[in-house]
Amino acid sequence: MAEPVRGSVLEATLERITFANEETGYTVARVDTGRGGELVTVVGALLGAQPGEVLRMRGRWGSHPQYGRQFHVDDYTTVLPATVQGIRRYLGSGLVKGIGPKLADAIVAHFGAGALDVIETAPDRLVEVPGLGPKRTKLIAMAWEEQRAIKEVMVFLQGIGVSTSLAVRIYKQYADKAIDVVRSEPYRLASDVWGIGFKTADTIARSVGIPHDSPQRIKAGLQFTLSEASGDGHCFLPDQQLIAEAVKVLHVDAGLVIDALAELVAEEGVVREELPGADPAGGSEAAIYLPPFQHAEVALSAQLLRLLRTSAERMPAFGGVDWDRALAWLHRQTGAELAPEQESAVKLALTEKLAVLTGGPGCGKSFTVRSIVTLATAKKARIVLAAPTGRAAKRLTELTGHEAATVHRLLELKPGGDAAYDRDRPLEADLVVVDEASMLDLLLANKLAKAIAPGTHLLLVGDVDQLPSVGAGEVLRDLLADGTPVPHVRLTRIFRQAGESGVVTNAHRINAGDYPLTQGLGDFFHFSIDDPGETATMTVDVVARRVPAKFGFDPRRDVQVLAPMHRGPAGAGALNALLQQALTPPRPGLPERRSGGRVFRPGDKVTQLRNNYDKGANGVFNGTQGVVTEVDLDEQTLTVHTDDDEDVDYEFAELDELAHAYAVSIHRSQGSEYPCVVVPLTTSAWMMLQRNLLYTAVTRARRLVVLVGSRKAIGQAVRTVGAGRRHTALAHRLRGG
Repeated sequence: MAEPVRGSVLEATLERITFANEETGYTVARVDTGRGGELVTVVGALLGAQPGEVLRMRGRWGSHPQYGRQFHVDDYTTVLPATVQGIRRYLGSGLVKGIGPKLADAIVAHFGAGALDVIETAPDRLVEVPGLGPKRTKLIAMAWEEQRAIKEVMVFLQGIGVSTSLAVRIYKQYADKAIDVVRSEPYRLASDVWGIGFKTADTIARSVGIPHDSPQRIKAGLQFTLSEASGDGHCFLPDQQLIAEAVKVLHVDAGLVIDALAELVAEEGVVREELPGADPAGGSEAAIYLPPFQHAEVALSAQLLRLLRTSAERMPAFGGVDWDRALAWLHRQTGAELAPEQESAVKLALTEKLAVLTGGPGCGKSFTVRSIVTLATAKKARIVLAAPTGRAAKRLTELTGHEAATVHRLLELKPGGDAAYDRDRPLEADLVVVDEASMLDLLLANKLAKAIAPGTHLLLVGDVDQLPSVGAGEVLRDLLADGTPVPHVRLTRIFRQAGESGVVTNAHRINAGDYPLTQGLGDFFHFSIDDPGETATMTVDVVARRVPAKFGFDPRRDVQVLAPMHRGPAGAGALNALLQQALTPPRPGLPERRSGGRVFRPGDKVTQLRNNYDKGANGVFNGTQGVVTEVDLDEQTLTVHTDDDEDVDYEFAELDELAHAYAVSIHRSQGSEYPCVVVPLTTSAWMMLQRNLLYTAVTRARRLVVLVGSRKAIGQAVRTVGAGRRHTALAHRLRGG
């Protein structure tokens, strides 16, 4: 490549973005210099810029051997356009909420080159434009004011390297105080603003002069390290591990980290607690928690023990029931007989205040739950059914004939995450059944337990061999740990009808460490391919063409790709781009909106990336899936119809909360069930290939599994037992610790 010419300035209108990497900010775009020639290619740090904006870019000219002359952007600012054509394009680009392409044409037709001045200085005059009334005029004026205020903050933030999309979030969080907070308390951004982690806050802090070894920085680094650990499922870290990992993040002396940790404990920014060490003979270790996790773990264990020990009883009818008569009546009602272990589970759920039912696919968990609900209904018990996801709640409703809700809706979570039901206002229920309980993380389980009244029976149902929850903790596994007082039944017998299913058979083979059968089955297939790129191509072909043609499944509604990891040629990221192109390609007249490196269109399958308690009736949660039903370029909103049967609106500035879900990680599929699951497995995902990961993927399928990839990768997954337990102390507390 020829040496770039440095120190140039290019002013041009951004026409379209060809490529954007939202992690690095690297963007390839085409701009119009207004000189009547062809569009110019620009590359570099342009993340956040939107088509229609006029950009003043500083950088250098260079030449690419394949793509020709390019402008390499070091940084940019946005400027208001001066020509009628530029103003029309600028206003019609969706930058100002309430103005879309048609209205932009009308405004520019009426005011010409003075259109922006009118909006800026005399917005009341907008009523002169045909079709614009006072109400809409006022909204446009407010949107313009907010845009201008954001621009002022952006100029400052762009000067210290913050992308436009994050600048908008910072402004929305702090408004007029944004610049003061960024200058004096930059590490607040990591906890207050979603999308900004410690590393971004650290870069900002360095730009505003915070010293590398300042206590403010080191304390923030310790809290970040604990936050990252909670993202990996840990409720705490042993102090020595925390110090060692924080030193790697901060690149400072361990002594400074130890001093800062002591200060954080004194300030109650973290909680220090002596707990038994991982080595039974090794005595205790100092566990360091972020406060919400320690408080939740203590509260959850106390509430579960209260449930077990209370003398209150909301279903006294089952205390002295004649079980032979009751089970004979149940047999007449259902036409099927319970196996001995199922009978034990039924008795346990109806006589114990807290019980756990676990087992793999085909072992009769569903029929057992239906039997419990049938008997409880016969005794006029008030029954409440819930599951962590919308899909699982729907399945529970179909199974029992009783309406089931997501746990979030059941508790009526409010903005901020507080629940309408808690210890002071418990659920009106005699029996609460929660399915897919392996998905319950510590914080949600604590909210649920608080809402269970003394004497109410709580039955948790799930498969303990699946992956643990996405959030911190492994609640179901801790309840079943040796020495805890929680009554439980594990179903192990595979029923004959289920045993004829290749999906069920192979799920149990994988769980036992045996290679799955892939020949001669009508519902379990393997396309053996070693190259990751070819694996991705075949995966798309299976989803878009082969499975629909052979089985009649809808490729978007019925088929789900589950990948071990996000990165790589056959990871969820790359597959989403390929599957979107195959299933929801761009077409004339179809509105779309680019956000970072993604383009969203009506029909896209999407997933929520974080818990947002301010959306929907009771929040929208990490892993919730849905379909984009509308992209409104005028109002700058995108609407998603979720699996909870709810229409949720997102402002364009919030689209980094969404990702495409044609392919999702296996972790994100927990609690969901799909008619068909396609699993790409390559050796490039070597570190992720573990038995419970593949087991979880296969058990998500109701009717059909297709594995695509190398036999070596499948063998690695089957052989490798999960890498260690999470740092939790719930089992210890339940034992009376």
